[in-house]
Amino acid sequence: MSPLRPLIPLLITAGILIGGNGLQGTFISLRALEEGFSTSMIGVVGTGYNIGFAIGCIYVTRLIRATGHIRTFSALAAIASAASILMLLFIDPTSWFLMRLVQGICFAGLFAVVESWLNAKVTNSNRARTLSVYRFVDLGAVTLAQYAIPAVGIGGFELFVIISMALTLSLVPISLTDRSSPDAPEDVRFDIRVLWKVSPLATVGCIVVGLTNSSFRSLGPIYADGIGMSVTAIATFMSVGIFAGVVLQYPLGHYSDKLDRRLIILIATFGAFAAGLFLAFFAGTNAWLNFAGIFAFGAFAMPLYSLCSAHANDHAAPGQHALVSAGTLFFWSIGAVIGPLFASFMLDLFGPQALFIYMVVVLFGFMAYTLSRMMVREGVPASERRMGFRNLLRTSTFFNKLAAPPSDKGE
Repeated sequence: MSPLRPLIPLLITAGILIGGNGLQGTFISLRALEEGFSTSMIGVVGTGYNIGFAIGCIYVTRLIRATGHIRTFSALAAIASAASILMLLFIDPTSWFLMRLVQGICFAGLFAVVESWLNAKVTNSNRARTLSVYRFVDLGAVTLAQYAIPAVGIGGFELFVIISMALTLSLVPISLTDRSSPDAPEDVRFDIRVLWKVSPLATVGCIVVGLTNSSFRSLGPIYADGIGMSVTAIATFMSVGIFAGVVLQYPLGHYSDKLDRRLIILIATFGAFAAGLFLAFFAGTNAWLNFAGIFAFGAFAMPLYSLCSAHANDHAAPGQHALVSAGTLFFWSIGAVIGPLFASFMLDLFGPQALFIYMVVVLFGFMAYTLSRMMVREGVPASERRMGFRNLLRTSTFFNKLAAPPSDKGE
């Protein structure tokens, strides 16, 4: 682990940010429900974060280039921390929508700073280990953070303060790192036409992932509360769905590198579809059946983004991979904006099971579209693919560069 020691402050900062963000997403939904917000208003608040995140992804590189990594991080962490406290002071849907929008911009920037910095510091010899540790930090932080909710409770001011403290403390390790701040990253170009021309299937797939997975993250707590789960069970429900996302990432990725990648996308979509049917019509109010169902859903649904990104890269020409990476994040953001908003209205009208009925309909449509694309276009043979499957986080465009093999890092 000695080669990773210079990166430890950045990894600690990432853990604090990921944990605080994961905690806040679940907590805000449950607290809004306790404050009497309608489900549709909770969906609007969740949409605010995703709108902000999309804006942040587009403009953060300019900010880093103008002010540097540490100044950008400090400013955004301070603003996000203040927004958390303001949500406690002004408890109404409009204020929360605006504060979540601000936080979305800030978190997009904060993740971009950390991952741009990591990408500049990592070497080819420790890249794989850095990614492994980063994924462990991501999974551990977001899973453990869920249990702060039952430990502290939904009511009161404590969790708002804890989230604000986490954002403030994230400044400490990154401020105490060595003085060699990296050079400003190159501007990230967003040309949404490129991804569609390269792969319509990947474009639609990224939108579908945003429509479904973001709805689970925003409204999963509302579903669990609606079927009568305790706060501890809700935290477990969310943790199980998130943790399950790593179970099939590598098996699905391995076979997608050997077979027609669209076939694996189809299998993963069908698995998520079947799990959604189970949750909507068979799990009922039984906590253990719901845990099993959401585990299966997460295991199949969470890898879809990485699979779609890999499929797009199969068709990308040399020099297009950076544009493809930016495009996948952009189209995911579109789905993430629309999904929680539409799903929340469905929950308001038809009850908690409507969340997974909505997802089942979306996933069924994507299966049909995948089959249609398989009929009109030949797959890229495994021997001709320039880049294999990569397990990606949807935190910033710089994670794609961090996860890229050495030969593709500069694209």
